[in-house]
Amino acid sequence: MRRVMASAPLEEAPSEEPQAERPKLRTEFAFELPRGYVDDEGKVHHSGVMRLATARDELIPLRDDRVRENSAFLTVVLLARVVTRIGDITDVHAGVIENLFASDLAFLQDMYRRINSEGHTRAGVACPECGHSFVVDVAGGRLGES
Repeated sequence: MRRVMASAPLEEAPSEEPQAERPKLRTEFAFELPRGYVDDEGKVHHSGVMRLATARDELIPLRDDRVRENSAFLTVVLLARVVTRIGDITDVHAGVIENLFASDLAFLQDMYRRINSEGHTRAGVACPECGHSFVVDVAGGRLGES
């Protein structure tokens, strides 16, 4: 006697209807340095671009001898990988990052953390006088610009 097994009904193939379009992934973020990078000719560069970091960007600096000798150098090497432009300078390397003012380095470190952890450059702030809360883009323009 031959036994016939019933099979489960096949699932329907997903419909080809267009889904809600996802917003494009933002991978580059413009910024304005608080003080600016001063190049060898004395020109000050304020605007720049930082891209999202990849896993490779975070792993490769760990093999760098400068980082092995001094772990604080990790920030310099990492930022040199992800900052793609400062003013007219498109060859951003560790020497450029090393010569930033401390306030600009701190700004870029904070921006790196924001875009790679939180996905944006916005920060919630409150007016110290009235207490009104609002959001600012920390990568925004220089003071006095709209």
